[in-house]
Amino acid sequence: MQPSMSCWTRRALLLVLALGLALLVPMALSLGAAEKPRRSVGDGHGTGVTMPPDDSHGGGHGGNKTKKNFPVLTFDFAHVKIPFEISLWVLLASLMKLGFHLIPRLSSIVPESCLLIVVGLLVGGLMKLVGGAPPELQSDVFFLYLLPPIILDAGYFLPIRPFSENLGTILMFAVVGTLWNSFFIGGLLYAVCQIEGTDLQSIGLLPCFLFASVISAVDPVAVLAVFEEIHINELLHILVFGESLLNDAVTVVLYHLFEEYSGVGTVEFLDVFLGIVCFLVVSLGGVLVGAFYGILAAFTSRFTSHTRVIEPLFVFVYSYMSYLSAEVFHLSGIMALIACGAVMRPYVEANISHKSHTTTKYFLKMWSSVSETLIFIFLGVSTVAGLHAWNWTFVTVTIILCLVARVLGVMGLTFVINKFRIVKLTNKDQFIIAYGGLRGAIAFSLGYLLHPEEFPMRNMFLTTIITVIFFTVFVQGMTIRPLVDLLAVKKKQETKRSINEEIHTQFLDHLLTGIEDICGHYGHHHWKDKLNRFNKKYVKKCLIAGERSKEPQLIAFYHKMEMKQAIELVESGGGVKLPSAVPSTVSMQNIQPKKPNSDRALPQISKSREEEIRKILRNNLQKTRQRLRSYNRHTLVGDPDEDGWNELLLKRRKIMDIDKQISRMSNYLTVPAAPPESPTLSRSRLASDPQNYGPKPTLGNVPIIKVDLASPQSPEYVSVVDEFQKEAVPLKEEDEDMGGLTMKVPLGDPEKEGQEEQNGGKEQQRLMRCLSDPGPGGAEEEDEPFLP
Repeated sequence: MQPSMSCWTRRALLLVLALGLALLVPMALSLGAAEKPRRSVGDGHGTGVTMPPDDSHGGGHGGNKTKKNFPVLTFDFAHVKIPFEISLWVLLASLMKLGFHLIPRLSSIVPESCLLIVVGLLVGGLMKLVGGAPPELQSDVFFLYLLPPIILDAGYFLPIRPFSENLGTILMFAVVGTLWNSFFIGGLLYAVCQIEGTDLQSIGLLPCFLFASVISAVDPVAVLAVFEEIHINELLHILVFGESLLNDAVTVVLYHLFEEYSGVGTVEFLDVFLGIVCFLVVSLGGVLVGAFYGILAAFTSRFTSHTRVIEPLFVFVYSYMSYLSAEVFHLSGIMALIACGAVMRPYVEANISHKSHTTTKYFLKMWSSVSETLIFIFLGVSTVAGLHAWNWTFVTVTIILCLVARVLGVMGLTFVINKFRIVKLTNKDQFIIAYGGLRGAIAFSLGYLLHPEEFPMRNMFLTTIITVIFFTVFVQGMTIRPLVDLLAVKKKQETKRSINEEIHTQFLDHLLTGIEDICGHYGHHHWKDKLNRFNKKYVKKCLIAGERSKEPQLIAFYHKMEMKQAIELVESGGGVKLPSAVPSTVSMQNIQPKKPNSDRALPQISKSREEEIRKILRNNLQKTRQRLRSYNRHTLVGDPDEDGWNELLLKRRKIMDIDKQISRMSNYLTVPAAPPESPTLSRSRLASDPQNYGPKPTLGNVPIIKVDLASPQSPEYVSVVDEFQKEAVPLKEEDEDMGGLTMKVPLGDPEKEGQEEQNGGKEQQRLMRCLSDPGPGGAEEEDEPFLP
């Protein structure tokens, strides 16, 4: 009972501390608002003596000042108001997150995002009761300070292989799906607004499309918060999360397009064409900006071997600069951060030390977690602080249209996508993709950017956006976990990659690349192999320092896995700690090439000799990477030498088959007849044993036995035409060649023939036995060839 009581005591103390901090935040904010300005005497930064304003120094004569006692303790909250409030918010968010994970029963029912929104609602309500003004989630604060850490963490640790393999499906959902949702919701919403009695006739078509473009985009923050808790399988996670990342360009273009032309009221064909061009510029421009800063960060990390302390700083600064540079030109900052993190990671991790890698990893996780917590708390606070305009018709129709458009879009796109996918998306997968389309703070921030002068319905739009966010986060977020369990959807399996799996993965990649080259079909394996070769030949030499640039991928993975296992072994207490003075021989980042042993040193080859060897190999080895023509049986070109070559191959194959039959039949007494077209072979067989083989008899009492060519061992293929009881039918001269070889029985005394007839056909049994048993002399001649 004592451990449970102590556990509950800790939880109660933590809850009291969190509630006290929640009360302290509104009190501090109200105190800062009520604080009167003071005059600070000193260096101008609040470090001097704080005194109330007076006029003792008089006019221009500089009268004497009244001497006062030196203040021992002063109070100047206005000087530290902003950083103090930020610290209080961060501390409140961290304590709420800590308390949430200390109650496992609550975390298994309610998602963390739902609880944080409830905390924000409570804090905002307390601030209103105290008399303070609750702060709203400003769009600049969200887009410039809270969103970048979350996107950078997602882009830096993005699983490249599943993302690239499913890139076509992700782009279909992100681009076509978002366009479908925007126009479907906007068109039907405008039709509903024109119905009499809804009090919404003043809303035009373009404002409806503007609102639909804001509310249609899937939010990456909400998707991360919910999908990481239910541990869905990797395919569904990368599809929904990748869609939420890549639909940013579509949302930005549609938002600015409809915002620009909402006041004009008309959109021409040229505007649509410019919108398509703008989408390409925004998306591809963001990717190029992010890739440029990623390469710059990798190149800078090449020279940080002597100053390891500042290595993580370059990762954060270059990433944030890529986001800001994209925002300067109104490009997609999210895609810039994704591209920057994905490009820099393999090269930066090869250059920086293991401690810097650990610092980067945990700082990104901490930064993104705090930002995510603050976003959901501020959503709750902004709900209490903002002005609202409620319309039941508009809110209800928006929620229904969001659900219907999402389901129809996923079903229609999946029907098309499955025609090109090897691994099809099942009905369960489609349901999870449709049900996982959550909305979040990005939609709220875009709606907050609308000007009330140009959009009088701004407050109603914000109220509807907040309602849709709460519906998707609370209703869909809380019910998706039991639905996943009910439908038995495959979950993510936490398995460690082994060196065996890595070897087979690379083997299959090379195998599929070779198959594509042979067929002449250049798929994604072919282009992936081209990119890897270009990366290994040129990029790695420029961006990775030392011998790591020449290290094979399999060796690098082995060192990484070995380092990880060593760290886990030391942390679990199962290993022996190495002394700190001795450098580790297993390091992923600082692998020094071993000095070759002088006893086993390889002989040095001169440059001219090496170049000569390379030239010989290039000229004589088969070029397997040459470009081949695509095979198609309908477009084959006739080769003039093809018929002669095929005939030559057929003749060689016939000769080889004859040799095999001869070698196979050398152990038997009875041999199948030679083909009619080769009389030479027949004469050679007769000459080898003239006693048993001879020409066809002309006597009428000689039995004739035909041996079929199929199998001399099987009795059913032996045909006895004439035995002693039947009179032989004379053969025609023209049929002699087609009759095959015959066996004649040696002639003897007539008395012996009568005795054989009395024995009831015993000689016939002996004759049949000769077909399968070569007799006592067969074993001696078994190894001798039949032909001389």
